[in-house]
Amino acid sequence: MGSHLFAELARRTLDDAHHEVEVYGQQIPEYRFVEHDGRRRAEALDYAVWLRRRTLELAPEGAPLTQADLDHIASMGASRARTGMSAASRRRVLGLHTNLMLREIQEAAGPENTDELMRVMVWFTAQGTRGIDAYTRGHAAEQKRRLPFVARVRALTTALLADDALAPGLARAVGMSPAASYEVVVVRVPGRPAPAAGGREGIVEALLTHHRMPIAWPRAEELVALVPADQDRAPDTAQPGRGWPARDRALAFVRDAGEAVARPCAVGSSTGRVRALADAYARARRISLAAPLQPVPRRPHTLADVFVELAVAEDRDIDTWLSGLARTLARGPELLATLETYYAHDMRRRNTAAALNIHPRTLDYRLQRVRRLTDVDPGSARGVRILSTVVARAASGAWTA
Repeated sequence: MGSHLFAELARRTLDDAHHEVEVYGQQIPEYRFVEHDGRRRAEALDYAVWLRRRTLELAPEGAPLTQADLDHIASMGASRARTGMSAASRRRVLGLHTNLMLREIQEAAGPENTDELMRVMVWFTAQGTRGIDAYTRGHAAEQKRRLPFVARVRALTTALLADDALAPGLARAVGMSPAASYEVVVVRVPGRPAPAAGGREGIVEALLTHHRMPIAWPRAEELVALVPADQDRAPDTAQPGRGWPARDRALAFVRDAGEAVARPCAVGSSTGRVRALADAYARARRISLAAPLQPVPRRPHTLADVFVELAVAEDRDIDTWLSGLARTLARGPELLATLETYYAHDMRRRNTAAALNIHPRTLDYRLQRVRRLTDVDPGSARGVRILSTVVARAASGAWTA
């Protein structure tokens, strides 16, 4: 086209390709093989040069990448998977490549190249997306041949929680249909020693046999599942079905997870749309820290269940005052457990006594002792506000951590 922009990009091709490979080696630990492996460094450089030359050949006329081009890009993704590059490093490579190419184009453009700049930017936006998809497809396909299913599902879960645009491709690679929104379920598993890494992976593998959804154990004390919130599925199938909404699937997962970890758990959940799941994940984690520890989790807790406890946790003075009340109540016989049951049964004396397997008069004695120790009547509006919060904070393990 005789354009200054494309001529300048052509002149800089080799230098820009060298720079890109150097940046990868500097910023991505798994890419540092280029410093020690001459063959792979040459392969990486050849690919960087080829991609820039194809851009210069196709962009001026707006021609798309051919299937052969996409297959070559996919083969490079597969090659990187064979070096052991993780999905996280692949995302960094693709992000760096996009930023470097855009910078090169902008730096090469002069004020007289506005039309050419717009043309190449439009081309790069559309064809760059196709190239990223092809690279991801090749990388994921090779990982599928090399990595266990649990590891590939973990990569998918991590991508979804990080709001990574590559998540749909990873979902398809493990045979899961991408959803528009998910209920993020965080199962907090406190206690020492924490489950060993091998044990955690075994639990995830067992859960995946019954719950075909993104599941990972990203931290020693935290198991995470993403329940598709816009799809109803029949149990133990991958097909949509009636009568099996997301809340039921979440509950089934929580119960199975509790049995699998075989120790008290606290569960928090929050729903969010894809590309906005990082916020839902952070919220679910906070909820799990305020939710009660239960030997067998009965349900995922939501913000509506623990909003008071979350507010209290952020005010040290109030939390210290309430923990002092908890220590005072610990002097009495089963007073905290009695109050927990009392409020769980909406302060109905007979139901509470029956649940505790004690006489109603014994219950009355315990409630009177609470009143004497704290100067707070458990059955008053003030008592419900104060003492139910004490019970909830104590049940979460917040004051024993």
